[in-house]
Amino acid sequence: MSRQVRIKLKAIGYYFGTTHEERIEMDREIERRKHMNCDRAMELGLVSDEEFREIVELILKRKKKKKEVVPAIV
Repeated sequence: MSRQVRIKLKAIGYYFGTTHEERIEMDREIERRKHMNCDRAMELGLVSDEEFREIVELILKRKKKKKEVVPAIV
């Protein structure tokens, strides 16, 4: 998991509200968008605060949606 993602999440108060898997997905999303290592992209300033929050919300929304879709077994 990216060191920079952890630092940013702590700065905006989302760190303890996310799981390790969600943070890994955030890393992957940044790498997908920027076509380079997540830490490097963030160190170079290629990920704005606004874009980072957008990515965080996207991942959290995806996880929430998946949890709601799971049918209950009776």
